[in-house]
Amino acid sequence: MVFSTLLTLKYVSKLFYRHDFGWVGDVPPEPWKHIRLVAFLNHTSLFEPVFLGGVPNSFVWRLAAHGVVPAADKTTGRPLVGMIFKFVAHHVVAITRERDHTWFELLNKIDPHSMVIILPEGRMKRENGLDLHGNPMSVRGGIADILLAMKQGRMLIAYSGGLHHVQFPGGFPRIFKTVRLRLEIVDIAAYIDEMMRNGGADQFKKNVMRDLDRRRDFYCPEEPLRKTA
Repeated sequence: MVFSTLLTLKYVSKLFYRHDFGWVGDVPPEPWKHIRLVAFLNHTSLFEPVFLGGVPNSFVWRLAAHGVVPAADKTTGRPLVGMIFKFVAHHVVAITRERDHTWFELLNKIDPHSMVIILPEGRMKRENGLDLHGNPMSVRGGIADILLAMKQGRMLIAYSGGLHHVQFPGGFPRIFKTVRLRLEIVDIAAYIDEMMRNGGADQFKKNVMRDLDRRRDFYCPEEPLRKTA
């Protein structure tokens, strides 16, 4: 059921949107294989499954069979959106914004075959570049816990060009637009070693947060302007 739902979303997206995808950095052979963690940066809309239109079917299958997706409890609690979210991965775990039992439930879902999809910023960016409360967007520390739980494999960092021109919070979706994504493959074990070099375990989480903020600001493609007319 999950695979058929995701595959349907993929081909509906291909029908109504153009996908401008590109790789940054060194691209390994068969880059879509051995992915354990997907970090999606520049979260602007709940319409982001539209990016499925640019990924291979093997990735869709992995998401359906082994995907673990944390989702805000206030999102999964919405009648329609919550129902849809149940079909975007093998495990969809409702979490709060606190480091509580919901977060540890998520970590317990990770096994040697899991592929975790996470939005490390933890909230959506509005069109003014800030979050709902007027705060600057920044990566939160939860992704560091996931990296340490996995220890090895590949991390796919997906840099979004933003979707305010497609669907902004509170608005209706628009079709026949171009959606932009830049992709980078990072070896998890090597990345952990790199982030540990400056300050060790005590600074690991802060180093990861700063590094992903820097990468997002450098690699995310420019977001198209939303025409209000």
